[in-house]
Amino acid sequence: MYKTRGLQNSRIEVADALRGLAVIGIILYHAVEHFNLGTPDTVTCGLACDDTVFNVLTVLLSGKMYGIFALLFGLSFFIMRDNQEQKGKDFSLRFLWRMVLLLGFGILNLVFYNGDILTFYALLGVLMIPAGYLRTPVLWAITIVLLLQPIEIYSLLTGWEPDVSALGKYWSEMGPSLAEGNFLQAAGASLRYGFICSWLWFIAHGRITQTVALFFLGILLGRRRLFYNEGNNLKIWRIVFIISTIAVVAGILFGAAGEGNVHFGKWDALLHPIFNLAILLFIVSGVVLLWYGFAGFRRSFSHICFFGRMSLTNYLFSSLLGSLVFYGWGFGLYKVLGTTWSFLVGIGIVVLQILILRLWARKHPRGPLETLWRNLTWIGSAESATAQRQSRP
Repeated sequence: MYKTRGLQNSRIEVADALRGLAVIGIILYHAVEHFNLGTPDTVTCGLACDDTVFNVLTVLLSGKMYGIFALLFGLSFFIMRDNQEQKGKDFSLRFLWRMVLLLGFGILNLVFYNGDILTFYALLGVLMIPAGYLRTPVLWAITIVLLLQPIEIYSLLTGWEPDVSALGKYWSEMGPSLAEGNFLQAAGASLRYGFICSWLWFIAHGRITQTVALFFLGILLGRRRLFYNEGNNLKIWRIVFIISTIAVVAGILFGAAGEGNVHFGKWDALLHPIFNLAILLFIVSGVVLLWYGFAGFRRSFSHICFFGRMSLTNYLFSSLLGSLVFYGWGFGLYKVLGTTWSFLVGIGIVVLQILILRLWARKHPRGPLETLWRNLTWIGSAESATAQRQSRP
């Protein structure tokens, strides 16, 4: 069983910066996809560069930003668990309650955005509770197996494929309400079909095992304290950067462009999640090395740290703004704006959120939903009073 090393877990600013980068990337790609509503064959305001912009953003953002989010979700679990263990307390039940709360936030998000990820994090995140007790070598072995996509390997070896045929049926039921319905119709359709559509899509694209693996990898990186600039950590990140760069280049060279992304033919279900992982590690290792290696980068990038510390608020706020802009109950711009203009709208959403939440950050150390989540997490405990004091302006 894993035992705490008793080392202080100070605030990791580079993790906040990475979380902010991930949330920004998620918002931008959601805007390009019209918040899961898609783009009609013809739009009023399209540009010749739309296909190129979509392909580039898909390679850089699709699956990678959520992956970074999942990695840091595991890191956060480790820090909270380790802090409690150092006080002689078991964090398991408290974390289970925290996931129940996150599930509630996810259901709220489904009202606005049918592709919500919080419900999945809440359900799959429970697996981190037993994982937190495992010895590090055992957890590494499980993580590596999951990263290698065992279900997809089994599928290739046996010919068996998961049945996701209902995805089209459910989407055809949900799509018209999002595109043309009023707010209540869109919210009802998203609540009814959004989760199951996302679940089937996750299964079809190997995201279930990879998401869990990234949770576990975040725990392992936390145990190894790799996000701190200590020991030989930067040397390890350089090795990760070199290997991931080689893997990304190899994937681009040997994959074929298709459907807005690099495609690996009949091996795509197996290799595509691994290719996404390589890009994810390339981004994470690159940011960590630049953060600790260059003061100028650290100063400029530190401006999104507060955005990362308010990631839950930003995620739900962007769903509200995005659905207002693109869905039928709002401005209905999904049928007007092509990829490039939608990307610029995404930048506008990010800038608007930064301006609003900067005002909030002047008097509050956390976002409004982060404060609520933290206070409810520790309700009835000794930490509750501390959380209440720290949340006051």
